[in-house]
Amino acid sequence: MPSPLHSEASATASHVVTLEGVTRTYGSGPNAFRALKGVDLVIDEGEFVAIMGPSGSGKSTMMNILGCLDVPTSGTYRFRDVSVRTLDRNRRALLRRHFLGFVFQGSNLLARTSALENVELPLLYRGETVERRRAAARAALDAVGLAAWERHTAAELSGGQQQRVAIARAIVTRPALLLADEPTGNLDSERSQEIMDLLTALNRDQGISIAMVTHERDMAEYANRVVHLLDGRIAGMICPRETA
Repeated sequence: MPSPLHSEASATASHVVTLEGVTRTYGSGPNAFRALKGVDLVIDEGEFVAIMGPSGSGKSTMMNILGCLDVPTSGTYRFRDVSVRTLDRNRRALLRRHFLGFVFQGSNLLARTSALENVELPLLYRGETVERRRAAARAALDAVGLAAWERHTAAELSGGQQQRVAIARAIVTRPALLLADEPTGNLDSERSQEIMDLLTALNRDQGISIAMVTHERDMAEYANRVVHLLDGRIAGMICPRETA
């Protein structure tokens, strides 16, 4: 990422995310919809935060803003020391490419492509050499316990294995923030626990900050902090590990 954005986002900071008075309004006039209504939130470096709330509470809007896929209507979003709202589309894309990882409810893998090649994709977009891509992809697959499955296509993997490959793809760039949107939504309880154990280990052992949207209270309890959204506002926060 070109200077000075790369150096600013790479700087040592106590917070990876700071939202101050963030609003997001869609449309205008009497038909305007306020999805977020003045959200203040800080995510510390190395923290694991779960975001919960009913449908329409603003969870998806917040994740889109955190992932630089959307920008606030008003308020401030700082990623480390970078004011995201002031960046144009291209610079937001650079920030995503170099500092963010994404895991979704569906693994979104290329079905006829090997696990290794699926994991390589973000590095291909960054222009890394074949040797560097392969080495980093193998290390990421090893981190999620799938080193022996690198040649298998996504169609040959179970649902839990596919989600592990998706997580490997998300961490292969060594992101500062991993955004997980209902990562266990398509899995049974046993596979869900495996994925949450994996995310917890990545957070603990590699220091990757995680923001996760989930509807499942038992999944949220893996996080350091649970943020409850209601009608576009933060309605409360708890720290489940402290109250366990």
